[in-house]
Amino acid sequence: MTSTDLHFSTIVSVFNFCDQWSRSLSERLTWCLAVLAIVAVTASNCTASDRLNWPMRTGPALNGHVADADAEGLPTVWSEAPSSNIAWKLELEGFGHSVPVIGHGRIWLTSAPKDGKQQFVYCIDQATGKILHHTLLFENSEPEPLGNEVNTYASPSCVLEDDAVYVHFGTYGTARLNPETTEIVWQRRDINCRHFRGPGSSPILWNDILILTFDGIDTQYVTALNKHTGETLWRTNRSTDYGDLDENGKPTRDGDLRKGFSTPNVVEVNGRAQVVSVSSRAAFAYDVLTGEELWTIRHDDFNASSPPMFLENHAIINTGTRGANLLSVRLDDSTRGDVTESHVVWNRDKGNSDLSAPLLIGDRIFSILNNGVIVCVDARTGEEVWKDRVEGTFTASPITANGLIYFCNEAGDCYVVKATDKYELVSKNHLAEGMRASPSAADGRLFCRTFSHLYAIGL
Repeated sequence: MTSTDLHFSTIVSVFNFCDQWSRSLSERLTWCLAVLAIVAVTASNCTASDRLNWPMRTGPALNGHVADADAEGLPTVWSEAPSSNIAWKLELEGFGHSVPVIGHGRIWLTSAPKDGKQQFVYCIDQATGKILHHTLLFENSEPEPLGNEVNTYASPSCVLEDDAVYVHFGTYGTARLNPETTEIVWQRRDINCRHFRGPGSSPILWNDILILTFDGIDTQYVTALNKHTGETLWRTNRSTDYGDLDENGKPTRDGDLRKGFSTPNVVEVNGRAQVVSVSSRAAFAYDVLTGEELWTIRHDDFNASSPPMFLENHAIINTGTRGANLLSVRLDDSTRGDVTESHVVWNRDKGNSDLSAPLLIGDRIFSILNNGVIVCVDARTGEEVWKDRVEGTFTASPITANGLIYFCNEAGDCYVVKATDKYELVSKNHLAEGMRASPSAADGRLFCRTFSHLYAIGL
């Protein structure tokens, strides 16, 4: 029985007692108030991770914001040598950049050896760091070479709900798991592309739909699966004009021009849910139920990796790496077809983040470039509010809690910065090794996946 079931059964029992023994209206009201007080106390004793699902790599809120219940007591100061404020540290087999996703007192992440011939899922006790499951899911006889030193064969993050864990390794396989046993409920290994630089796009859950992104060098598309059965609901190919075909229809440029690592996000516009998805050379919105392409904008970049952000009736998009644009697209009933010239409200064409995703906090966008430059931008105008610089190379995306932002680099440093209209450093902390996986948080602890370990920070 879950804690929720227990609370419900308690309420029913007490109300039955009230009905039997409290004859007057005033007596029944008194008992009702007492029951509500009991429920409030017992509910407050539940951990936040008991209550929350994780439908997207950016967390339960879909935007990198840590919920208030999880943020309470989140540390801002820690160290490894000497050890301070570190609850536990677990060595992991294999490699991966998947974010630690947390629910029901368990942490889920994936891993793979450097040769990509096996792919695993970890289930770890949130409180103690004990490994509950370390399960081999897929074997690959001849995986495609990664082609770089940054990516891994386990970079897409899991998504989580009460009765299921969904794992995704790009072309190598997607599966729904029983969270109690890690047994495979269904799997798909027939949804494919040539990743060229390895898989990177994470899935997203929306109601009964699991949405996947495949931006390879040979084919580029978004597809939706029935989360219960794994059946394909729709598949929509990118309609991008890459402008690089010869007279025989063959690409004339490097495969990176078509490559993407982006995770989509869902927004509702006038009652219609849209999947907003950024790809190489273009961004799109699709009807979440049918896959119909609704609108597109053209851009000049590739290797997009950041999920879209939403402010009121605008989508804010980071277009890729190496000179990426950050731009705002107006969303309304007229946003249909190619809206590059008609609905782009502002376009910041330089000084934007690379692989690390920006954070939207209120009407400010905070992002960190690969070289450590932190930028604050007005989300309504695209104007720069401030910028400053810290040390290191940054790939992991930041998270925000308690009015603070956590920026973690590849050297093991984590800078805690205030999310305000001027730069203010709160602390700089260090672990023994760096990270490219984004951190996560639950129940007052920060969870950092470094190159070979998982840390629980906060006591």
